[in-house]
Amino acid sequence: MSTRESMPVDVVIVGAGPAGLAAAIRLKQLNDALEVVVLEKGSEVGAHILSGAVIDPRALDELLPDWRETCPLAEVPVTSNHHWVLTRSGKWAMPHVLMPPLMSNKGNYTGSLGNLCRWLAERAEELGVQIFPGFPASEVLFDESGAVMGVATQDMGIAADGSHKPDYQPGMELHAKYTLFAEGARGHLTKRMKKHFALDAESEPQIYGLGIKELWDIPADRHEPGKVVHTQGWPLSESDTWGGGFLYHQANGQVALGFVTSLDYANPYVYPFEEFQRWKQHPAIRAVIEGGKRVAYGARVINEGGWQSVPKLAFPGGALIGCSAGFVNVPRIKGTHTAMKSGMLTAEAVAAAIAAGQEKTELNQYDSAVRSSWIADELQLVKNAQPLVAKFGGAIGTVLAGADMWLRTLRLRLPFTMKHHTDAEATRRADLYRPIAYPKPDGRISFDRLSSVFLSGTNHEEDQPCHLVLKDPTLPQRVNWPVYAGPETRYCPAGVYEYVGVEEGEPRLVINAQNCVHCKTCDIKDPPQNIEWVTPEGGGGPNYPNM
Repeated sequence: MSTRESMPVDVVIVGAGPAGLAAAIRLKQLNDALEVVVLEKGSEVGAHILSGAVIDPRALDELLPDWRETCPLAEVPVTSNHHWVLTRSGKWAMPHVLMPPLMSNKGNYTGSLGNLCRWLAERAEELGVQIFPGFPASEVLFDESGAVMGVATQDMGIAADGSHKPDYQPGMELHAKYTLFAEGARGHLTKRMKKHFALDAESEPQIYGLGIKELWDIPADRHEPGKVVHTQGWPLSESDTWGGGFLYHQANGQVALGFVTSLDYANPYVYPFEEFQRWKQHPAIRAVIEGGKRVAYGARVINEGGWQSVPKLAFPGGALIGCSAGFVNVPRIKGTHTAMKSGMLTAEAVAAAIAAGQEKTELNQYDSAVRSSWIADELQLVKNAQPLVAKFGGAIGTVLAGADMWLRTLRLRLPFTMKHHTDAEATRRADLYRPIAYPKPDGRISFDRLSSVFLSGTNHEEDQPCHLVLKDPTLPQRVNWPVYAGPETRYCPAGVYEYVGVEEGEPRLVINAQNCVHCKTCDIKDPPQNIEWVTPEGGGGPNYPNM
């Protein structure tokens, strides 16, 4: 018999990101008597939140119309918008008249998504929402009918060998009328819900990009608040893959810069972290940050599958919201507004169901509401953009994607939907490629992974079970090393994975789980899908101050 205590609530929300907090706020706006609990695995709200970010305020305007009066995001509206196509040593600016209107950043804001979430959490708590940081949801609970009836939080105080330490505390069960999964991209419980209820049986598989980001303090004479730059082309044009960079001039003399590498690359020698370091050395980027100081680092995967990868959203007793469902507009590099709107729509469906005396039902009205909302309108316009670029490459694919977006904007929608395979399936054998020679870091513009992870504030209790689980511990030696040249040593942006014993002819994978920044890349890109990310002890992971 379980020794866990239980707590009955009306609604439990897994994840204090923009979707989860928007859902919590909307629930209390509709019925302030509802007992709403939000669980957050980070040490505080915002600790695990990472995004560029340029934010479309459309959902914020609907949820909290007076947000500009007190929200820190309002400090820096976008003042100029630039799109550069990079060559090895030069660039040319893509004219904005060639881009569909949806690509404009007029009326948007640039700032820290983590700080926006902290502000949203304060608004939620003012309304009576209970937020519990440092409590990861580790297990989904089902009732006798098979409906989701809540979640259990992670046990605390378990040693690496599985024994109970003196400070052991069993997790708590939260029993809810409805459970909303707002875990972000590749949530570990979301993954289980998709499989358990076959939610993605009729959708394309979700695919991802790895976003790596840094914050820099730069000289005042180079800082242009509100200037937004996106890049494509070099260096990925030389690495048989695609993606792009961003550079946003934000508040307090800082720029947020980063690089997204699509994880559907074929060449296992591609090294996303090193591609980012190469990109920073481009003369146009270096000119902005040289002489500045790097103050923060982080990484997180981004949904890139588009509208055709959005699964069924509702199931008995629960729903997927935000990036758990995959509402990112890939060409715009934006998902906060769609994530928040999905949270608001599910809150409306939940509040109506509870008011009608319904518990743990399937919220089909939420699924229908999303598919008839401006979320669907926006994502339908860009549904083929990512697959076209992935299929035809950066140059031709960009032209085709632009044409497809323009035709859809003009309501001349082509009668086809591009399909794709998983990122793991895209990886090919190492013997088909040559290793890529990346330059060594100079310690001023480019850096190594370990010094970068230090700036993420990442920390885990060392004496705990490894949260990066190998389903078959022999596969790295039997498959990953001989067939794919150990790709986990390159796709991980935190140096978690390394092979020892190579020189002796006995390669063995070592997992340095303490370095993990919870980006989820390994769970996605591992070719045999042998690595499963599960929740570590509460509060572990990065502690992003301003990302």
